Amino acid sequence: MKAPKILAVASAVDLDFRYGCTPAWWQLWKGMYETGVDLVVTPYRGRPVESPWWRTAPNPTFREGEAYAALRDGLARLKGDRYLRRGEDSPDESALDRLTRETIWRVVTPRWRRHLERLVARERPDAVVVFTVPMAHLRGIPTALRERFGIPVVFYDGDVPMSLPEFGGMDTGFNYYHGADPSEYDLVLSNSEGGIPRLLELGARRAEAVFWGADPELFAPQPVEKEMDVFFYGYGDKFRREWTQALVGEPSRAAPEIDFALGGRDFRGDSGNAREIGDVPFNVFARAISAARINLNVTRRSHATVPLSSTCRPFELASAGAAIVSNPHAGIERWFEPGSEILVVEDAAQALDAYRLLLGDPAQAQAMGARARERVLDEHSYAHRARLVLDLVGLDAPVAA
Repeated sequence: MKAPKILAVASAVDLDFRYGCTPAWWQLWKGMYETGVDLVVTPYRGRPVESPWWRTAPNPTFREGEAYAALRDGLARLKGDRYLRRGEDSPDESALDRLTRETIWRVVTPRWRRHLERLVARERPDAVVVFTVPMAHLRGIPTALRERFGIPVVFYDGDVPMSLPEFGGMDTGFNYYHGADPSEYDLVLSNSEGGIPRLLELGARRAEAVFWGADPELFAPQPVEKEMDVFFYGYGDKFRREWTQALVGEPSRAAPEIDFALGGRDFRGDSGNAREIGDVPFNVFARAISAARINLNVTRRSHATVPLSSTCRPFELASAGAAIVSNPHAGIERWFEPGSEILVVEDAAQALDAYRLLLGDPAQAQAMGARARERVLDEHSYAHRARLVLDLVGLDAPVAA
């Protein structure tokens, strides 16, 4: 059987940008490679990064992208902040947002159209998949590729529902759907089953859910000493400030004998007595998970309230064999069994009870983590996800996952 070939247009391939989806794309692309896919990746932001699992093509607007990022960073510094921040509910488009989109349509979009037409003509892929590039920035390109080459063009949004107009995305990026036309794509994939009706309402002709997962080789239990009692790692606390307070801030003050650690940056709310350890490089993230007796899954409000809106973190923690304590997340029981593979708490008091239970019985914590890892191996690896993506796109996988 001939290996299917996919041309992937990626938001970024460089992990240094700290885009939340990029480490997950790496794992999914590795899963595609292991399933037999010939993958060519071209990045929308930053330089192409080689790997054993895909080939690369250049970024035709590298300079423009870096110049725009530098401009945004400069404007944020003038405001005394790291980011140009949006409101958390139905954020309005700013004048800068509108000016940026118009400039991109005049300067960037035509160059990407020529770039992708050349790539498709040369590589002859079976499908083009756009991974979390702002949809409006490629306006008109899916239609042009389909009409000229007769291949399916798929949009893969890994940030639903946060990417939807009513949430507006993270402060570091764009609002994907302002000025976009989802009907240009043959298929819109997303990480959220509950977000599908909204994607159809925005114009998608077909929308399907592919949940996040984990690579069980990358996220495996590590034989390291325990260095933290309760550990949370994340890209800031926007949309989850109240739950960071409930799972970290209040319990850390009520139980000073418990060592709380926060990894990452941009925590602007109540983190109590937790110590901040800064960024954790992705290649040692599994080690950091294993060095904690308890790991927290603190899901943002947008994902926690729209049913079955998956995030990467519970799958990564489970794959690493962690004892997980989580805030409520609508539909989490589809992925892990509460009480057996994960503990879900409703408030600070329940969180503290869970911490004391697991810290007081390390064998129980270890057994819960082992059950969670088995669930990942059975259902939630990126080999499973890769085969599902190929099936939804209409491509056959030549190698069994």
